Amino acid sequence: CGDRDCWNHVGHVPHERQHDARARTGGSHCAGHPRSSLNAGAQRVPNVTAGKPRSNTTKAVLATAGIALVFVFLSLGVWQIKRLVWKLDLIQRVEQRLSQPPAPLPDQVWQEGFDVAAHEYVPVQLQGRWLLERTVLTQATTELGAGYWVLTPLQLSNGHCVLVNRGFVPAPQREQWQQGGPTAPDAPTAVVVTGLLRLSEPGGGYLRRNEPLAQRWYSRDVLAIAQAQGLAKAAPFFIDAGMPSARPTLPESLAQGPWPREGLTVVRFSNSHLVYALTWFGLAGMVVAAGVFVWRY
Repeated sequence: CGDRDCWNHVGHVPHERQHDARARTGGSHCAGHPRSSLNAGAQRVPNVTAGKPRSNTTKAVLATAGIALVFVFLSLGVWQIKRLVWKLDLIQRVEQRLSQPPAPLPDQVWQEGFDVAAHEYVPVQLQGRWLLERTVLTQATTELGAGYWVLTPLQLSNGHCVLVNRGFVPAPQREQWQQGGPTAPDAPTAVVVTGLLRLSEPGGGYLRRNEPLAQRWYSRDVLAIAQAQGLAKAAPFFIDAGMPSARPTLPESLAQGPWPREGLTVVRFSNSHLVYALTWFGLAGMVVAAGVFVWRY
């Protein structure tokens, strides 16, 4: 046959591009299309992580941690309840002591083993002679501002001495009261002091230690002051001069006297133990609720 006859037998091929309808619609049945095969394979991969149950080890760890937290929170709450009972009893005892009239010091205060804490804030009345040359000043912060407590030993007739906090003086008056104030040293006149029996404050103030050699005192440390001032037979407590209930109206200006200003003893106890107890118990309840939620869902 000729060339034309061979061409005619092949047939006429149109010029337009031909497309496979199945490839256009996704090609899920076309094995020869690589992209279609990948997409089909990706759609068939199962989600192995969805709904996977927690292992017994994980549950055991979570349960142990939850029980430990509940135990700790409940223990702290119970401890705060005990502190609340103790604080209420302390406040009641102190109020009863403050209501008593001032009385002389009992004889047992000079005996070894005397329980000073059982007599704190008891109103007492002393008579003796000031040892003004052995006065010390300790730093103080009161409602009148910053300044110093004036602590002067009181020599009693039985040979013992008691450190007395005569009151507060402003910081600018430090030099004036360093040696006992304007009164002449070794004043022979007997004085009567009424005030509250207080516990010693050993060590110093917050982040500051007492420096006896430099005469820098940040707390009313009776033993250290007695040793530094050479006081023999010193009582293991001090007296806050003046009664808080009988103090006069405070002056508007620090320039107003008289000084030292007595009666500034603060008899107030913070009592937030109930709030703390409720907080700890609430945290324990939250842990229990969270544990139930995690265990179920």
